[in-house]
Amino acid sequence: IGDIMEETGALIRKRRATISTGKCVPLKQVNGRSEVDESVNGRSDSGNIVTKRNVSDLPSTTSKERKKRINVPSDRQSCHRLQESLLSSASGYRNYRGVLNWCVVMLCLTTVFCFSRYGILVDPIQVVSLFIKDPYNMPAACLVIVSNVFIVAALYTERRLSVGCFSERVGLLVHSINLSVTLCFPVTIVLMVKSITPVGGASALGVYTVLFLKLYSYKDVNKWCREMSHAKARSLARSLSCKSSVSTDYQVSYPGNVTLRDLYYFVFAPTLCYELNFPRSPRIRMSFLLRRLFEMLFFTQLLVGLTQQWMIPIIQSSMKPLEDMDLPMMMERLLRLAVPNHLLWLIFFYWFFHSSLNFIAELLQFGDREFYRDWWNSETITYFWQNWNIPVHKWCLRHFYKPLLKSGVSKWLGQSAVFLASAFFHEYLVSVPLKMLRPWAFMGMMAQLPLAWFVARFLRGNYGNAAVWLSLIIGQPIAVLMYVHDYYVLHYREGSAGGGPE
Repeated sequence: IGDIMEETGALIRKRRATISTGKCVPLKQVNGRSEVDESVNGRSDSGNIVTKRNVSDLPSTTSKERKKRINVPSDRQSCHRLQESLLSSASGYRNYRGVLNWCVVMLCLTTVFCFSRYGILVDPIQVVSLFIKDPYNMPAACLVIVSNVFIVAALYTERRLSVGCFSERVGLLVHSINLSVTLCFPVTIVLMVKSITPVGGASALGVYTVLFLKLYSYKDVNKWCREMSHAKARSLARSLSCKSSVSTDYQVSYPGNVTLRDLYYFVFAPTLCYELNFPRSPRIRMSFLLRRLFEMLFFTQLLVGLTQQWMIPIIQSSMKPLEDMDLPMMMERLLRLAVPNHLLWLIFFYWFFHSSLNFIAELLQFGDREFYRDWWNSETITYFWQNWNIPVHKWCLRHFYKPLLKSGVSKWLGQSAVFLASAFFHEYLVSVPLKMLRPWAFMGMMAQLPLAWFVARFLRGNYGNAAVWLSLIIGQPIAVLMYVHDYYVLHYREGSAGGGPE
């Protein structure tokens, strides 16, 4: 017994000496987990020794146990750990930057292939000609400037309503006329003035569409304020777009918000829903602003270059199969067009919803930067349309869908009405600039209703997400080919038969 106690005591002293010298080697980090298991070797990040219990409390071991331990490899010699594969969701691994770099490399290689096959087709002068035909005659720009008339008309109407000069019925009538003319006036100008190019007309109509949605929201919110003020509920405060020199928390109740400065802040703000108290960021971050500006310039050039170098040659080669109704060749051209079209759509999404809107928001110190959500994880068509364009979704929910539900309309009918309105504006922005009435955009949007029902009922998880991606990749090129074919037939083939293109 005395020999055993002596051996045990020597062993304990040896362990104390080993720990005091701090020669325990920490394990290497695996898949983002902690470097060491402190309960095993007792080492903290700072290098100090941390023990959860006194070493003297360790159980004594016999010589047979010590010999057995010698034959078992230590943790330093072990090359296996309990861990998941990196691509498994249980691993907690999130760094996929290399995949993004791979996408960039593939894009560069594809661009090199296009250059080697078609030559250099990028022409900046041709891009300018898409917007204007004559540098001294820019009807699209003049049309955008004229839109200020409708802004002032909406402000004047709200001021008359705020002081009681207009009744609610008269105010509603004036607003309805102003909003109707906001949509119809640019259509008349685009169709009558031949010098407006399709791209210039589409840009002007896009401005007027956004202005229509903003003024409609402006009308509704001020009406709600009047209703609440009549009910002696003046809890709503004016927008911080008109800063106060007294206090940053100073807020003015309705009708203090009915000012020219407040309205124009809302017109330029990256939102479609008016509020009397917009969230504001404390300052303008110049580094963030310059990064977004660089992205805007870079992706603009990239969009133009890829369109001229990649998409236009494919579209031009698709005209003959479409005219001959050669179905196999049409399918081949459709699949060839799907990849560049989808890539350009993704680049446009990032350029507009991330770079451009964040640039405007930072410049105006607009605090709400939720312009999109994780639509790429959509497992249903409905989820995609609710999350890929948050400003439009918020407007539809606030000013169209919820009022329909309050009036007694069912949810399904309300959703159908929202898709119907969206289909109208899609056709409005495509058919009018091209100066030809075709139902392809309208039909494409309305086809989302049965597709949404089918995906939600029969597909789940990854299958539903694949169906959403497939509808985006294949659906858009079909509409593009239909419009390009009809535009070519209407303006070039018939023009050549009559003596030349228009």
